[in-house]
This record gives sequence, C-alpha cells and structure tokens, in this order.
Amino acid sequence: MRHQRVAKKFGRSTAHRKALMKSLVTNLILAESIKTTLPKAKEARKDADKMVTIAKKGLVAKDGDLAARRLAASRLTEPKAVQKLFAKIAPAMKDRKGGYTRIVKLGTRKGDAAETCILQWTMDAKAPEVAAEEPAKEVK
Repeated sequence: MRHQRVAKKFGRSTAHRKALMKSLVTNLILAESIKTTLPKAKEARKDADKMVTIAKKGLVAKDGDLAARRLAASRLTEPKAVQKLFAKIAPAMKDRKGGYTRIVKLGTRKGDAAETCILQWTMDAKAPEVAAEEPAKEVK
C-alpha cells in the first residue's frame, strides 16, 4: 500500500526516476520553460521550488553560499544550471515567499492522449504583459 506516499513512480526504477527529475529541473533552469506531461511537471515543480529555496538561503548566508552551491550541484546535472540558478533566478525570486513556478495546461497530446503542459518560472520579466485597459466608450 502507498499510504502517505507523495511522489509518483511513473513506472520507473528509483534511479531512472531521480535522473528524470534532475534532467527536468536542470532543463527548466537553463531554458526557463519546458513542455512536458502534467504529472511530470507537478513532480518537477516540487524539486524546482526546493532548488530556488536553497539558492535564496545560500545568497542570504555569508558562509552558506558554497554549501548551498554544492547542494544545488548535487541535485542538478549541469554546472551552468547552478550558475544560472544563483546568478539570475534566485535574485529575481528574492521577494517571493513561494510559488516560483507555474503550470500552463496545453491539452492532450495526439499520439497517446497524455495531458501536456508548460512548466515555467513566475519571474516578472517572463510574465506576459497585460495591456492597459482603454476607457469604455460611452453609448448614446
């Protein structure tokens, strides 16, 4: 029984599942947006939010920066991703207390009817610009 087990297994072994999540989070950091299935995005979102929290704590702490970078490097596959996480993403999220990612549903995939989505950061620079509302025209 899977009582109180949160993580999905995706029909993969433990090592394969961990490698999949590392790859998804690394690619999210490097590309800032990835297209994947909804269950994978929901699991990757948890890890991505934890990575931002680690990076934010590392930026605040005086001696914790190196420890936080090493921890982040152990959970990612690319050194460039660690650099980008600490240089660009964590500083952009410094005022947020959570909710660093968003999931935008795209519908079902044609081949296997899997529900697809886009997983992206909720940084202000990436947010779609909202057009200023024009004053309503008066009807005579």
